[in-house]
Amino acid sequence: MAPELNQDKKAWSVLIVSTLAFTVCFMVWMMFGVIGIPIKKALDLNSTQFGLLMATPVLTGSLVRVPLGIWTDRYGGRIVMAILMAITVPAIWLMSYATAYWHFLTIGLFVGLAGGSFSVGTPYVARWFPRHRQGMAMGVYGAGNSGAAVNKFVAPVLLVAFGWTMVPRVYAAIMLGTVVLFWLFSHSDPSHRVPSNVSFVDQLKALKDPKVLKYCQYYSIVFGGYVALSLWMVQYYVGEFGLDIRVAALLAACFSLPGGVLRAVGGVMSDKFGAHKVTWWVMWVSWICLFLLSYPQTDFTVLTVNGPRTFHIGLNVYVFTALMFVLGIAWAFGKASVFKYISDDYPKNIGAISGIVGLAGGLGGFVLPILFGVLMDLTGIRSSAFMLMYGVVWVSLIWMYWTEVRQTEVMGANAKPFSLQN
Repeated sequence: MAPELNQDKKAWSVLIVSTLAFTVCFMVWMMFGVIGIPIKKALDLNSTQFGLLMATPVLTGSLVRVPLGIWTDRYGGRIVMAILMAITVPAIWLMSYATAYWHFLTIGLFVGLAGGSFSVGTPYVARWFPRHRQGMAMGVYGAGNSGAAVNKFVAPVLLVAFGWTMVPRVYAAIMLGTVVLFWLFSHSDPSHRVPSNVSFVDQLKALKDPKVLKYCQYYSIVFGGYVALSLWMVQYYVGEFGLDIRVAALLAACFSLPGGVLRAVGGVMSDKFGAHKVTWWVMWVSWICLFLLSYPQTDFTVLTVNGPRTFHIGLNVYVFTALMFVLGIAWAFGKASVFKYISDDYPKNIGAISGIVGLAGGLGGFVLPILFGVLMDLTGIRSSAFMLMYGVVWVSLIWMYWTEVRQTEVMGANAKPFSLQN
């Protein structure tokens, strides 16, 4: 009994300190979402250049996810996570000395390594818990996405009080302190590692499975879209509704905070109801929200019997924020349910598979802000960002219908009775 209790304490210690570490890493990863606004003004960047600036850290954070996931399987999450966080500290500090556009892009590539922490922590915490609780564990860890909201609370205060250069300096100090805390309170279990006779190639063979590509598509919207909008929303509020940066950041957190924190709830729901049911409803809620968010501010004139009358259609700031709040909740559940698919289908290869799916989601977070900027420059319509993501959700819904929903017999002798307990 005593060894089991000790193991349980270690599991919860690992989960708590890993979630804290991931929250800090995500906060750093999303740094440009706030400090990018004064940088854009100082460097006179257009929307496309601004999108690239914000997306640059996301690129490296995405590309390193596959090797980091594999290394976690082979060497253990504790050592990989600690090294990863430690090597980002100098780059974060140097950001405060950047003056030219290429400086920010170059340093941003190194700062972006922090985003790879997801592929380390996911398999690391999952293996400390039994299979029927892995969805919960991965959901709690994934709640570290709320670092995007923490960034929106902390960075604007530092920016207004001391200037944007203070933000990376404070973040570097926070990251260094987190490395120390993580090392003190995390643990290592050699039995969680993939046997040494398993090669990288053996681990990657599962990637030939078409299901992995489907999970990549799902994750490109629920995580990639979350990252992209977390970066884009502050300047969207400033430009669309003319808000102060502090108010804009606070309202943007109404999307980022539930989109991160409620991932733990999504993990519990995925354990109880199954990954498919949760993901299916997530996609439909996303479809509705994005359809409404896509509609641009519109004035049109109608010839009535009393002469021309002009009408205005468009979302005000309150309805817009409410829809973003609902979208954030949906994507929080979706991020957890996609990884429940992975833990169910690939229990012995979570690191490698979560790495490739995380890569797809991260690349979505890299490509989407750039495309938002391009569409903004081409059309001049800010809501074109939501139009683009509406199309991505359509792809996910169609793919899910043909590969999962259509395969389920809903009528006839073999049909299962509907129950939320199934």
